[in-house]
Amino acid sequence: MKRIVIPIILICFLAAGYGCANKAQSGAGVGALAGATIGALTFKNKLLGAAVGAGVGTMMGYIVGNEWDKHDEAKVQKALENGKSGEATSWQNPDTGKHYTATPEHPYMAENKVYRDIMIKDQKDGDTIKAKAWRDDKGVWHLKQ
Repeated sequence: MKRIVIPIILICFLAAGYGCANKAQSGAGVGALAGATIGALTFKNKLLGAAVGAGVGTMMGYIVGNEWDKHDEAKVQKALENGKSGEATSWQNPDTGKHYTATPEHPYMAENKVYRDIMIKDQKDGDTIKAKAWRDDKGVWHLKQ
């Protein structure tokens, strides 16, 4: 029984820490890990408890992480659509309390699409992401890292 539960927990842990995950995916991974651990510890049938716990934890973690993503994504969209080139747009995420700035560059054409480079900086940690964004026919910007 333990031989099955431990690999499930390890897989959840590795999925939570995988490099290119967004907040929703990271939340799902952490939720799965926590849920599997709690489920295995509380259910009589450890395997069933880990499976049920991982499922519920994944769903709850994804929902919470996705809400955080929506707020930050909306601010980046606004910076790309309305921001002046070279001028930073700042905001604070109400759920995490983190402060960010997004600085878009001049738009340019490539592959028959409008592109803008953008720098997104976490003011507390100092982490900076430089990304390319392209605008679709509906006016929605899509980030390409």
